[in-house]
Amino acid sequence: MNLYNTLTRTIEPVQPQHAPEVTVYTCGPTVYDYAHIGHWFNYIRMDMLIRTLKASGLKPKWVMNITDVGHLTSDADEGEDKLEKGAKREGKTAWEVAEFYTADFLECTKLLNMLTPAPIVKATDHIAEQISLIEQLEKKGFTYVIDDGVYYDTAKFPHYADFAQLDLDEQQAGARVNVNPQKHNQSDFALWKFSPQDTTRDMEWDSPWGKGFPGWHIECSAMSMKYLGDTLDIHTGGIDHIPVHHTNEIAQSEAATGKRFANHWLHSNHVMVDGQKISKSLGNGIRLQTIVERGFTPETVRLHVLESHYRSQAKFSWDNLEAARNRLQDLQAMAVLRFQVREHASDGTSFSFQDVGTQLANILSEDLNTPAALAYLSEVATQISEVLLWRKSLPYFEHMLTQLDEILGLKLGEVSDISADQKHLIAEREAARNKKDWQAADTVREELIHQNIGLRDTDQGVIWYWLQARV
Repeated sequence: MNLYNTLTRTIEPVQPQHAPEVTVYTCGPTVYDYAHIGHWFNYIRMDMLIRTLKASGLKPKWVMNITDVGHLTSDADEGEDKLEKGAKREGKTAWEVAEFYTADFLECTKLLNMLTPAPIVKATDHIAEQISLIEQLEKKGFTYVIDDGVYYDTAKFPHYADFAQLDLDEQQAGARVNVNPQKHNQSDFALWKFSPQDTTRDMEWDSPWGKGFPGWHIECSAMSMKYLGDTLDIHTGGIDHIPVHHTNEIAQSEAATGKRFANHWLHSNHVMVDGQKISKSLGNGIRLQTIVERGFTPETVRLHVLESHYRSQAKFSWDNLEAARNRLQDLQAMAVLRFQVREHASDGTSFSFQDVGTQLANILSEDLNTPAALAYLSEVATQISEVLLWRKSLPYFEHMLTQLDEILGLKLGEVSDISADQKHLIAEREAARNKKDWQAADTVREELIHQNIGLRDTDQGVIWYWLQARV
């Protein structure tokens, strides 16, 4: 399997340290608010990585974190902790806010048919590991203490700027206001923040340096290395994490262990909503629940995400989502052919189902090329839908659907059959057509359309399909 590696800026083979096991860490959500469509593009793409690794014969060991403390509103380690801010907004404790939005996030991952990382780990459950990692950095001389916390001295790590190709001199000179004049360098970041003396926080812990809470970056290093080892095979996240969060992860992890932190870095690009970046001021951070309330299934959302490459800047719009629904409808029309088998094959009705899953996996193994995978699948659906299945080929067809669902997660194998009464209506229409009673046939067809069932007349007989994408 080949993937673009942010570390080298090239597409390279994935080479696990202990194949077939491949270790994968994904930066998860900060649970102070609902996840929006931009987040879901990222997480569905990460889910597709895991599915493709599996389809390529590897065994992913996948860990995702939940940031429930330490993520400040500013990359300069200033401002409120986002969980504390959420607590003030909602009149709850930070713990209650974290619990509520964590539950909502996990429920949405189920709706989107995402695989479940094992484990999903919370920052607040790993305070001891984060303190221990800071102590290691302190012993090696990478930290210093100022009034508001313990900081990492980026000047002590010569390769700090390499990963994001930062210009630190320009960054230092371009800082109009050094919000914390005690920092040695503009790029230095907090490992541990002290609790304000005049404030009681919901989330704070004792530490060798005083009562406080961990910085955002230290959690990912501490937890990923605890569960996956000092060097990860693949680290994933959003492209916006490259210049700060992931750069800081590398600096603190490699300073502590003396080893490369991750061999492969995969980043998901931004999502534009109706031509604009997602922002609170624009109110375009659309929730999954809002999309479902507009009549779109989670499977439609999932397919829409797959229509763009993870390294491209995706464009979400309601029109694009409608187009995705139509595309899913076509794939589901193929899937329901398993309910319409014929006892014997007719000339020209053969199709080899055995190689479809393998071919799909091969396409995806080239840098997760989901648009090419969907284009191939659309071609397959067109060819299959030209004919009716015969019973002998049904097991192969159903196995193909299972493979497609394992790889793409679109639940094609779960699309329902029509009812016995609806099948009876189709038979009535066929009888009317045979009698050339076109008015009666049209009346039945209209009734079926009212029930969300479309019909396609072929030389081999009528083929029905659902008019709206559904599961």
